[in-house]
Amino acid sequence: METRTEISSLGEFGLIDHLTKNIEFSNASSILGVGDDAAVIDHFGKQTVITTDMLLEGVHFDLMYTPLKHLGYKSVVVNLSDIYAMNATPTQITLNIAVSNRFSVEALEEFYEGVYAACERYQVDLIGGDTSTSRSGFIISVTALGEVNPDQFVQRSTAQKGDLICVSGDLGGAFLGLTLLERERQIYLENPKIQPDLENEQYIVGRLLKPEARKDIIAFLAENEIRPTAMMDISDGLSSEILHICKQSSLGCVLYEEKIPIHEDSRMAAFKFGLDPTACALSGGEDYELLFTIAQSEYDKLVLNEQISVVGYMTDAAEGSHILTKGGNKFRITAQGWNAFKDQ
Repeated sequence: METRTEISSLGEFGLIDHLTKNIEFSNASSILGVGDDAAVIDHFGKQTVITTDMLLEGVHFDLMYTPLKHLGYKSVVVNLSDIYAMNATPTQITLNIAVSNRFSVEALEEFYEGVYAACERYQVDLIGGDTSTSRSGFIISVTALGEVNPDQFVQRSTAQKGDLICVSGDLGGAFLGLTLLERERQIYLENPKIQPDLENEQYIVGRLLKPEARKDIIAFLAENEIRPTAMMDISDGLSSEILHICKQSSLGCVLYEEKIPIHEDSRMAAFKFGLDPTACALSGGEDYELLFTIAQSEYDKLVLNEQISVVGYMTDAAEGSHILTKGGNKFRITAQGWNAFKDQ
């Protein structure tokens, strides 16, 4: 039988000590970390980028199908994605958790294993945090810090007319993974004797449970001296994100349906579930890919990277924001995607 250590047997400080005892820093900017009243960092003349996120059980994740290690990993990655979206390098995180007594120390160790795996992969230091009791499930709050050379950060509001719209990776997979897991959860709740069947859909399930931040894309842009004119990460679906860039840059856009990158596994899963793959890419969330605009003159450098797709271009605001379908129809982009597919 697995041992179960009650959190109460360690106390708050004992728990923090237990979960953070083996931290080693990988950034020179991390001067002082866990174990004092506050952390100390020094970015040596660089600008500091800060982002924070909360993840709530029952709202952002369901522990019925989310392994704790994956949850720890994802909690870090979703914040690092926001740092990369500023064209910055993440360097430190702080982590706050609130848990009820249904969690054992061993369960939290599993969660922290995922946190440390992400820190190691992205060379980020955990420098502080807090633990508390929760009466409403597991609550996670992560703050990430990063550094960027002065004035090299990229905002959402600086796209220019005529710029190319680019996305990394492929879209819609995480939403389809969620669709599959939610369906199996419902079947299980109605009949616990039926074992979940993930139908060999590793790709879409992985896209949801273990996303990655696009460190590689930021490195590629830096190596090739490409500076995006605007950038953000795709956490709420392509359509709502491109509308943010349009609104904040006072521009319109044209997207081409046929250019939107969708993984073959995602496409097949969408058809199996009776969903439109493009609608999943536009309205699904949690892909954590990068959406950015670049000057047309940078196009030749961009084609060196198979992980980047050009999906459209920026226009005058007066022209609005539209998508051109494979069938040659033109539809206005709306934040929750567009229902026009139903008419075709």
